[in-house]
This record gives sequence, C-alpha cells and structure tokens, in this order.
Amino acid sequence: MTPSDQTLEFAHRFEKAERAGLAPLLLLHGTGGDENDLMPLGARIAPGAALLSPRGKVLENGMPRYFRRLAEGVFDLEDLKARTDDLAAFVHEARKTYALDKPIAVGFSNGANIAWSLLLRHPELLAGAILMRAMLPADPAQAPDLTGIPVLILDGEQDPLIPPGGHARLSRLLAKAGASVTTKALPTGHQLTAQDLALAQTWLASRKGA
Repeated sequence: MTPSDQTLEFAHRFEKAERAGLAPLLLLHGTGGDENDLMPLGARIAPGAALLSPRGKVLENGMPRYFRRLAEGVFDLEDLKARTDDLAAFVHEARKTYALDKPIAVGFSNGANIAWSLLLRHPELLAGAILMRAMLPADPAQAPDLTGIPVLILDGEQDPLIPPGGHARLSRLLAKAGASVTTKALPTGHQLTAQDLALAQTWLASRKGA
C-alpha cells in the first residue's frame, strides 16, 4: 500500500502489523533499489510486523540512493548529514501517521549506512538496527549515548566494496557509544544470502517485544 499523505515526502510502502507486540521495521534499500526491494525480507524476518520502506531520493546514474557519494566508498559527508535529517523527519511523520512504535532499522549497503547515521544523529529515533554490509568511512568527532540499543552487524568476509577496517571501525564506534552490538562475518561478498536472513530472524526473535 502506498499512501498519498502529502506530509510524507518519501515515496514509500507501508504494511500494517498483523500481529501485536512486534517492533515495526524500517526497511532501507541498497543502491539501485526502491521501496519494494526489502519488503519480502522484512516479511520473512519478522512475520506480522508493520513494515515501512522509503525510497532514497538521490539518483546516481538513475539509481536511487539515500545520500550522495563522491566515488565508490567515498561519502559526501555533508550530504549524508542533511539526508539523514530528512529521513529522520520522514520517520517521525510516518510514526504519527501510522501510529507506530519506534522501529528497528533493517538496512542493506547504502541503506545500512544511512541507518547507522540515523543512530548517531537521531539516537532517539530507533529501537535497534540490523546493518547488512555497512561501512564507516571515518570516525565522527563525537558519538551520542546509545546505551542499550541493540545492533546486529552482518559483514561479508570477501566483500570487495568495503575498504579495510570499515567493518571493525563501525562496530567499535557503536559499542563504545553503549550500543549492544552483535557482529557476524559471513563467508560471502556484498550480496545478501540465506544466512543473513536466518541470522536476522534469530536476532529479532531474541529482542524484547520481537
């Protein structure tokens, strides 16, 4: 279902909850994806949960993204900040429109990167995050208090798109900020696998209210 509410400026899909007591999922696609890409994944890892899936507004060679990059692996950090704030405003409005609790972000690649940016810039926004194939290009000057926020990081051991140290830097930063971080390195590259789905499903099921 795609609503026409003019206050929600991101093209998006929303599926209401079919079961009570489940945290809603904020689904954030990778480069070239759209609001439809992660809906099947969300439905499988949290059956019956509400699903909110916005499409990134930035186009790179016609492919949707959530923020600009200067080259592969090189983020436009100022644009990342502005786009993160824009997405945060959308999530706040969507929560009011759809009467949602704090969501757990589920992001892949570019979507995972804006998900950790949401955690750092708007720590009150999310109940947790699943970050699949994320990277941190540089340590921020200061991180917020993320005490108790659960985060699952799923890395690919042979991922050619993540510079050396990009995985570990993100995990260290979030853990130092107080987040409850679980990291799994999978024997794969940048693509998602059945193991990602199984690990995300198990992790979500172990969360309070999941």
